[in-house]
Amino acid sequence: MNINLPHFNMKNLVKEAGSTISRVVQLTEEKLGTTERTEYDLHFQNLAERADVTKAWTEKLVKDTESVLIPNPQNRVEDYIFEKIDKSKPKRVSNLEHLALDMIEAGGDFGQDLPYGQALIKVGQAEQKLGQCEHDFIATSGICFTQPLRKFLEGEMKTISKERGILDSKRLDLDACKNRVKKARSMLGQQSKDGISPEAALEQAERDLRVAQAEFDRQSEITKLLLDGISTSQASHLRHLHAFIQTQVRYYKQCGDVMEQLQRELAKMQHPKPRLRINSEDVDGGPPSSVSMHSCDSDSVVGVALDSDTEIDKSLTNLLEDFNIEFDTTAISTVIFVTECSPVNEDYMYAKQGLMKGLVPRAFVEMLDEEPDVTL
Repeated sequence: MNINLPHFNMKNLVKEAGSTISRVVQLTEEKLGTTERTEYDLHFQNLAERADVTKAWTEKLVKDTESVLIPNPQNRVEDYIFEKIDKSKPKRVSNLEHLALDMIEAGGDFGQDLPYGQALIKVGQAEQKLGQCEHDFIATSGICFTQPLRKFLEGEMKTISKERGILDSKRLDLDACKNRVKKARSMLGQQSKDGISPEAALEQAERDLRVAQAEFDRQSEITKLLLDGISTSQASHLRHLHAFIQTQVRYYKQCGDVMEQLQRELAKMQHPKPRLRINSEDVDGGPPSSVSMHSCDSDSVVGVALDSDTEIDKSLTNLLEDFNIEFDTTAISTVIFVTECSPVNEDYMYAKQGLMKGLVPRAFVEMLDEEPDVTL
């Protein structure tokens, strides 16, 4: 069986290993301050610093925006994996859509012909629309903002980082050549070593220095051009930011429209009137628009009051007349005695006035601070 092994050029491999070792030594000596270092010019340093700041903040902005769009970290990791394997993301049901489905199902079980069931269904349908608006917002925001910024980080910034790394290597090589030239000059006038005269060693070192200087200058210009391009990239990011804001404005407007429509639909629905039981007979009645209710002891004196804005049902009028309640256009009131039902009922109290007795809704009564001087 023939096995094709990769072809290694041992000479180049040894050369690269030696170059790497010399760079490590050079870098260590620079950190220890035992050798000179070629410094970049001020303009290059400013460009490099701006690039570092741009990279750091862009990464943070992308991360924060994705956290807002997709709060669940597990979902973000899953989306990242699907992007890397070039596969479409799964369709997820959002929390709003979960709520919508449960509301619609509950409304069906409670009875879609009954007010509460009908209201639940309408609210659930509105929540479904909000969920769809949210899906559209997340997708559009990714296309117009987070994806371009991530593409910048994975494309342009990676290229800049790569070229800056090459430039650092060229600088280390240049400094190593400068040290060899300095060392060769110090050897002039001494005996030749390894059959190479000090003059020849100096000439070779200077030749290597010129080559290293040319490669460093060339790489420095390439890196500067890339760093200058960050200004253009930031102008593009500004356009992406405007697009993101427009997407947010559209999203919140859509949500506001959905909720306003839901309010109008709920307002049109007929709300049920409470059923009052007086002397074993059911009577329809409408609650007052503003009353105060307090718990009371046995034989407490209370007043029944309705605002002038309250729509008075005919049957409720008859009920009030049964209790000798006189009313005008401003208010309706009378004084009756009430006691708690046995067992206690949260909605009704037992009322008595003369020979009249029965149940009255708590919401219709207001406690009097002092007992009035009345004879019943």
